[in-house]
Amino acid sequence: MKKLSCAGAALAALTVAAYAAEDGQETKKWDVAAPPMETRKISIDVTEGTWMNVDVSPDGRTIAFDLLGDIYTMPIAGGAPTRIAAGLPFEMQPKFSPDGAKIAFTSDRGGGDNLWIMNRDGSDKRAVTKETFRLLNSPDWSPDGRYLIGRKHFTTGRSLGTGEIWMVHLGGGDGVRLVKKPNDAYQKELGEPVFAPGGGAIYFSRNTTPGDIFQYAQDSNDEIFAIDRFDIATGETTRIAGGAGGAVRPTPSPDGKWLAFVKRQRAKSKLYLMDLATGAERKIYDALDQDVQETWAVHGVYPAMDWTPDSKSVVFWAGGKIRRVSLDGAAIEIPFHVADDRDVVDPPRPAVEVAPDVFDTTVPRFAAVAPDGRSAVFESLGKLYVKSLPSGAPRRLTGSDDGFELFPSFSRDGKRLVYVSWTDDGMGVIRTVSSSGGSSAAVTQTPGVYRRPRFSPDGKTIVFEKGASGDRLSGRYAEAPGVYRISSGGGALARVSRDGGAPHYGAENDRIFMSVFEDKTLKLVSVDLNGEARRVHASGELLADYQVAPDGRHLAFRENWAAYVMPMTTGPQEIGAGKSATALPVVKASEGGAAFLGWTNSGAIHWSLGPTLYRASLTDMMPAAPPSPEKAESRKFNPPASGVSLSMRVRADKPQGVTVIRNAQIITMAQAGGGVIENGHIVIRGNRIAEVGA
Repeated sequence: MKKLSCAGAALAALTVAAYAAEDGQETKKWDVAAPPMETRKISIDVTEGTWMNVDVSPDGRTIAFDLLGDIYTMPIAGGAPTRIAAGLPFEMQPKFSPDGAKIAFTSDRGGGDNLWIMNRDGSDKRAVTKETFRLLNSPDWSPDGRYLIGRKHFTTGRSLGTGEIWMVHLGGGDGVRLVKKPNDAYQKELGEPVFAPGGGAIYFSRNTTPGDIFQYAQDSNDEIFAIDRFDIATGETTRIAGGAGGAVRPTPSPDGKWLAFVKRQRAKSKLYLMDLATGAERKIYDALDQDVQETWAVHGVYPAMDWTPDSKSVVFWAGGKIRRVSLDGAAIEIPFHVADDRDVVDPPRPAVEVAPDVFDTTVPRFAAVAPDGRSAVFESLGKLYVKSLPSGAPRRLTGSDDGFELFPSFSRDGKRLVYVSWTDDGMGVIRTVSSSGGSSAAVTQTPGVYRRPRFSPDGKTIVFEKGASGDRLSGRYAEAPGVYRISSGGGALARVSRDGGAPHYGAENDRIFMSVFEDKTLKLVSVDLNGEARRVHASGELLADYQVAPDGRHLAFRENWAAYVMPMTTGPQEIGAGKSATALPVVKASEGGAAFLGWTNSGAIHWSLGPTLYRASLTDMMPAAPPSPEKAESRKFNPPASGVSLSMRVRADKPQGVTVIRNAQIITMAQAGGGVIENGHIVIRGNRIAEVGA
């Protein structure tokens, strides 16, 4: 169903593989409008809508708007709308062409959001852009009707991303980038593009808070967003509106005198006008719905609005209604009544047992494989377990009942493990233990926030991260964070580097590899034991988790969650890494996502995904010489499709006895008002609520 059923969309995604050909039949292309699953229709009858983008025709007689993924047109006075875009594709953000004959819109009917056009009556829908990864939305027409601009989405390693403003010709081509993102790691919003009258400039909004990293729940009383103007001829960008409460959804009047926009006033969204000649601002409408400045806004911080052609009124959505407000602030409702239907796909509803006596663990972490490949250690339910591969039963590594056990790693000879123990009171301690299990020995004597300890090849030294305090961590022992080393038998901590992370060794005892983020890329660097003699070995955008092989001749890394392997040089040559690198061969090791990369001494890479541990041989992935032409296809590496399960069946820890929560405000959800009971009591027997009442 449109976007009414996210679970249905998830089912559709999962069904793609099943839709492939069987018994040698030709594979069918996935069709968003006609998926290979049962659909049904539901009726809707509404006079209100949520998050509706609105546009006014050039002659001022008609408005176009979206509602629940369909697009409608309607006389500007209101009435019964005509649906011009329907079906399972989610279509939104309609924009009339300058001559009023066509409408541009955003649609996912091609598999992902792209810019489309159609005739005014909804016929002849055509894709203008055909992106499969850098998806586009928010179209607007150039005044001559030859181009569309839109917001193209660029993700980062955090899965968040930013936007760029691109211009595409209706006749085709990849498009021209107009407004570029600040850098490839930037995670903050930029979008809501619209042409200025005359077409010589573009207004857009962007997040202006400091730094590249997106943060939720920022202070909207200050400036989170501002509106800029980009001059197409000169490339110059000028700040237009911002300050306290920010500024979003720029909407210039046809005569070029006014800019309508949304800003916050005491944390509430209001509709403002700016006199573009003087810069003076004034509020014209007080009761907008809340914009989304503090969160994420790929499709806009507030729904699109538009002016009437005479530049005397703004048409917009607020409070579920389409409204029209004049320059003096007089507002009226434009009524609509939609009575039609939507196609829906029912989501899968697997039977889930509530509070079973036993369950299977599904998220083991930090899986590390022994150098000889015969066993693995991992964390599950806060404790470390060791498992003989491939089919041994997991058993506890230590007998400790205190706190958590995290970040295990084998010594190169496979005889010892190093890990971090953690309690909230005692904080972190680096410990070593025999790989066969038993009692552990503390290496560090001073508590701290320690992560990712690794042995040197000779087992005499341990390198690790020492973290600072944070919003969920104690501020104790948080001074001087960085990469440190310590004797594996204990002693004083020695800081190797103030920055960097994931420290580890290659083939030598006197060089420490680590990941450092600088120049907007993640770099693999190595230093000597004093943090000097720095070399940069590899760098790449949107990469994560560099891991050097024990022989120092190969490198594993992750990009877009998948694992890759490539050769590496030992010298100071900085090699471009990444799945698209060309200097050295790069092989994709995993079919899908990968976490907790590691190596064995025999030249195999391992990783885990959910409860499954995977392995791939370097010999299979990286041939020593080019294959003959007739054997090229047969030598192509196929990532492993199966692995070893690290899941464990565990008995649930269920409370016993009776617990009573007294004098509580209880929201039972029993009636439309929430079924609130003031000063109520809840009786819990075991792990089930037995009684609720006053």
